[in-house]
Amino acid sequence: MKTGVFLAKKKDGMIYYRSSLTYKNKHISLGSFPTEEQAHQTYNEATMLLNSSLTLEDVVHASLHLPFDKAVSLINFRDNGLYIGTPIYLRKNYFSYYLSENEELKFDIDDLFYYSSHRILRRQGHLYVNDYGMQVTLLSRYGIRNHSVCDRDYYFANGDNSDLRYSNVVLVNRYYGVSQYTRKAQTRYRVKIHINGNYTIGTYSTEVKAAIAYNKAVDLAKLYGIQKNFPTNYIEDLPASEYAEIYTKLKISTKYLDYLKAST
Repeated sequence: MKTGVFLAKKKDGMIYYRSSLTYKNKHISLGSFPTEEQAHQTYNEATMLLNSSLTLEDVVHASLHLPFDKAVSLINFRDNGLYIGTPIYLRKNYFSYYLSENEELKFDIDDLFYYSSHRILRRQGHLYVNDYGMQVTLLSRYGIRNHSVCDRDYYFANGDNSDLRYSNVVLVNRYYGVSQYTRKAQTRYRVKIHINGNYTIGTYSTEVKAAIAYNKAVDLAKLYGIQKNFPTNYIEDLPASEYAEIYTKLKISTKYLDYLKAST
């Protein structure tokens, strides 16, 4: 076998070739390949990267057998002394996660442990990780729900939607059915519910009251027999007694109530 190459067999007896190396006392697997030559060439490329001054930008323009995500891990190990299995490169006070040669996401260093053990995947344009058997979107880690709309419910402070550092992701509307707006220098919260069209529930002085008003509108819809799988709002750090008091006192649009009565 050529240097860095190991013969292996699949369960059906088919032969393939594994490539690996050891760097700074760390054994690193480079992948599996159909031919010995490809495995050896990948080993040579990985060895070259670890002993060169090539940057990630250089690798983007190089023609390598070595997968780009593995090249990121190797260069990060070389430059920063930490081997990470996912395509992460450590920067000063943050890190980059490379989805591809041309797609770089930025995260706070606080998220390093999470993304070093969770690979980012893409499905129908959405980025997510598999977490305990569930597909968890990246934006959900910021309290952004699946129904949220960028530049309405949240926005990126510097305009860069690949910069996912916490200071750059600004959450405006946290709750279902609630949208924030400003009128005469006052912030107000409008509540709408969707039942064969949008119905305005009311306008409220706080986000929490608005979220509870939406829940009350959902309860009323169910009470009048409307069969729909409505999402509801969970308000953290609010005692049940206080929630009940707000819920009872909140007024709901008479037009919405009239619609519900007419629907029965």
